[in-house]
Amino acid sequence: MYSLVFKLFLVLSLFQICVSGRKLAEEEEGNQFQLLKYHKGALLSGKISVNIIWYGKFKPSQRAIISDFITSLSSHSKSTPLNQPSVATWWKTTEKYYKLAGADKNPSSSSLSLTLGKHILDENCSLGKSLTDREIRKLASKGDQHDAVNVVLTSADVAVQGFGMSRCGTHGYAPGLGKRGTKFAYIWVGNSETQCPGQCAWPFHAPVYGPQSPVLVAPNNDVGIDGMVINLASLLAGTATNPFGNGYYQGPQTAPLEAASACPGVYGKGAYPGYAGNLLVDTTTGGSFNAYGANGRKFLLPALYDPTKSACSTMV
Repeated sequence: MYSLVFKLFLVLSLFQICVSGRKLAEEEEGNQFQLLKYHKGALLSGKISVNIIWYGKFKPSQRAIISDFITSLSSHSKSTPLNQPSVATWWKTTEKYYKLAGADKNPSSSSLSLTLGKHILDENCSLGKSLTDREIRKLASKGDQHDAVNVVLTSADVAVQGFGMSRCGTHGYAPGLGKRGTKFAYIWVGNSETQCPGQCAWPFHAPVYGPQSPVLVAPNNDVGIDGMVINLASLLAGTATNPFGNGYYQGPQTAPLEAASACPGVYGKGAYPGYAGNLLVDTTTGGSFNAYGANGRKFLLPALYDPTKSACSTMV
């Protein structure tokens, strides 16, 4: 299981690691993938459905924000202004990992296409409102276990082991049903609005520790859900490029730096610890964002590590 640790707690040290990694990559000619090492394992590939298990009560408007984000990954919305950054172009950075892994030589594993799958509602919290990792896996198993990533989203009143203390979400894998040796990938992200927004909803909430800067307005006017989008985006990138613990990562296998977590706290150009970077601002709502999505949505997404440039890639 690979947790999305608090960016704010580690941003100073991890930012330095990212910078140091880029310098090393530039100095070592011919090795453009210095920061994240490929461990020769499978990447997530093919046509994959993203199934969402909604645990606890979510408003229809909140479910729509998350659904639109997932839908935006695979298509450039007609409502997106020309030559403007989109969720789909943000996601294309992950394709570079596949090419470096040599997956393009195998047509069956050369690409990944994500589509919004099933919605499973558990509004009455069948397992209670205090969950362990084992129970998260149990909830994740309710989704399809073939050609799927099952995403468990917990509402603001649900406590999860380690949430608000050491992580904002996590991704992992579990044994699947049917043929022996099968496994499926899953993700968990919690709504931090009332429990730990200072750890998991920055830059839409003041951080508990570290440099203090003006709080940004959430692009969809929902601090908890917009924070979940950031964490879900980061974990989806980690799941695609390191689904079973032997793909692209750096550091210990149990707490790896991955495609997004290798660029902590970076959202736009000029970012530094405590400052998310230069972002777009909605002139009507004042919301800060860096990507357009489906149905006129605007999202703030984390920078992804670009293996071909040995640098954190931002769209704005």
